[in-house]
Amino acid sequence: MSSTTRSLRAARLSTFAFFALNGFLMGIWVVHIPAVEARAGVSHAVLGWLLLLLGGGAFAGMRATGPLTDRFGARTVVPVTAALCSAGLVLPGLATGPLALGGALLVFGFGIGCLDVSMNTHAVQVEHGYRRPVMSAFHAVYSVGGVLAALVGARTLSWGWSPAATLVGVSLLGLAAAALATPALLPPDPAPAGDAPDDAPGRPAAGVRYRTPARIWTLAVLALMLMLSEGVANDWSVLALRDVLGAPAATAAFAYGAFSTAMTLGRLAGDRVAGRFGPVAVVRYGSAVAAVGLTTAALAGSVPLALAGWTLFGLGLSGGIPQLFSAAGHADRDHAGANVSRVAGLGYLGMLAGPAVIGPLTRVMPLNLAFFLPVALCVTAACAATVLRPGAASAAPRRDADRVVPGEAAEGAVPGAARPATGSVPEPR
Repeated sequence: MSSTTRSLRAARLSTFAFFALNGFLMGIWVVHIPAVEARAGVSHAVLGWLLLLLGGGAFAGMRATGPLTDRFGARTVVPVTAALCSAGLVLPGLATGPLALGGALLVFGFGIGCLDVSMNTHAVQVEHGYRRPVMSAFHAVYSVGGVLAALVGARTLSWGWSPAATLVGVSLLGLAAAALATPALLPPDPAPAGDAPDDAPGRPAAGVRYRTPARIWTLAVLALMLMLSEGVANDWSVLALRDVLGAPAATAAFAYGAFSTAMTLGRLAGDRVAGRFGPVAVVRYGSAVAAVGLTTAALAGSVPLALAGWTLFGLGLSGGIPQLFSAAGHADRDHAGANVSRVAGLGYLGMLAGPAVIGPLTRVMPLNLAFFLPVALCVTAACAATVLRPGAASAAPRRDADRVVPGEAAEGAVPGAARPATGSVPEPR
């Protein structure tokens, strides 16, 4: 096994670690929301407003981290953002009032957003080295991290641990995990020998502000649509089973469980599906399946049929976001961080907008009928999936002699991935 193959495998494992860490930190926070709310002495209404600061901090972190990752490299930025995120987790557990809690959530949210963009940018770099889709598995591991956090948090709460004690302990573990995973991260890609100088036509001149191509904004809008739909499942699936079908609370909880389990399993299989059929097919048919699933859940007259609908909805949505992030990162690898930050940032706004959009609609129509808004968004995403085709790139990638030429790559190929040269190392597994 060559040293290049070993370094790619190690980098992939390291990236898995950072995705799991991000999901674990976020999951631990979610599990402790009631305890933190009680310690801070805030009402549900005040907490709802304060949670907007977490979302705002995450969005600001995403916007700030993309250009920094492009400038300094993911190997430098990822561990710094992981440390910031881990340290920021402690603050909500120490808050004793609304102002302190608001500031703590702003800092923690900023760290979450920073780590999200930097680790996804590094994931694009790893995927480029593998020359095949590997992004979906990273997002699956993020979900697994959240599940582990729920189990750990439930156990520590049952032991009577205070939020501060648990969050400090998890923070220290996060810092240690980040330190252990950092050495395996990939260094920034060197500029290819055949590249033109910085002042040549086609390369941005020094000091010129990067202008995001229209294709990246289109990918970002698709991310907003799909993540808004995901947010609807997160916030309204349990309520729909309880209020529309009259299911007991314990049974209604299975709606979100079915959705999240299908989402995780779909992402574990997503890379093989994307490698076989291509990213366009994953988003097109996945979004169509999601629309059918949510329609089934909305119109179901029985609990089993509704659970089947939420399962289908999660399975359909599972592959879309990883493919959008991958396409954004590969569109122009000189600005991968900035492009990923645009797609992630707008998508995150969609996730936050889900409750805000569906809530007002329930004043004029039943909750299950309000679900036809995300159904329409999924149908729109299915129709617009051709934007992921490699030949649709509007930004010129760096000119490698062995780079796949846009338009010549197979639809299932990773955009921007290099062709293996004669005598090159075997593809890592």
